[in-house]
Amino acid sequence: MWMKTVFWGLLLFMLVATTMAVEYGARSHNSGPWSWCDPATGYKVSALTGCRAMVKLQCVGSQVPEAVLRDCCQQLADINNEWCRCGDLSSMLRSVYQELGVREGKEVLPGCRKEVMKLTAASVPEACKVPIPNPSGDGAGVCYWAAYPDV
Repeated sequence: MWMKTVFWGLLLFMLVATTMAVEYGARSHNSGPWSWCDPATGYKVSALTGCRAMVKLQCVGSQVPEAVLRDCCQQLADINNEWCRCGDLSSMLRSVYQELGVREGKEVLPGCRKEVMKLTAASVPEACKVPIPNPSGDGAGVCYWAAYPDV
């Protein structure tokens, strides 16, 4: 009798474990809440046109009109999954670099180096007071990829 109980208990455990693994993407190298932001899974990356304009203006030292700031912050807040906000900002930044033909260490725009634009874009959530996940727990509202050279 106890063998049947153990068998059914193990079967139930395996069913639950398999369901959880599928739900959280345990078989994927890109698992976790941020994996929901992967365009390959059907996620539509936000263009963040308001943030694009804001970052360009800030990078060259120009005043950002209130309407541009408001548009950027609203577009960022409209991204329902806060895990996707930094990824969408990173995609926006890469598209700006591509559009302008920028390479590492070069000026993106006159008076605006790539490193400055990257830090400006990474700090948009902080400027907009829009929450982003912060696994380090230090309270910073800056996208984690700001510290990496390849963005």
